Amino acid sequence: MEMIVLTLGWIGLYAPLALGAIGSMIGCLRGGMAACGAMLEVEGGFGRFVGVAAMPSSQTIYGIVVTMALPTAITTGNSPGIFALGALSGLALLFSAMAQGSGCAAAINASQNKPEVFGISLAPAALIEGFAVFAFVFALVLAGRLPE
Repeated sequence: MEMIVLTLGWIGLYAPLALGAIGSMIGCLRGGMAACGAMLEVEGGFGRFVGVAAMPSSQTIYGIVVTMALPTAITTGNSPGIFALGALSGLALLFSAMAQGSGCAAAINASQNKPEVFGISLAPAALIEGFAVFAFVFALVLAGRLPE
């Protein structure tokens, strides 16, 4: 039983990075596909589409920092907390990156036909980034409260 508890602790330690990276890949894919389609329709301004498509990559960075903030001394006393904090913050990063990718794709699609809405069309993706930041900050705060 002790080995299972310790294994869950190790899974929780790497979950924020792994799940954040998976979400970033899916989110960037969604935005990237929209960017590729938009590039076929417009004459210029491709860089802004590529930049918007890369927005979901920030969740990987958040996952790296949360993973680094978690205690690396895995014990039976801290494994449940590490698992819960790592898995739940990782899931928050995963789903926020996926949702942000959809928001970025919508912004790209809207601005390819009406370039003047480019800035305001990014508002939904920026709001989703805010939720990822909330999960990130609270994970950091709670990581400091885990027993060593």
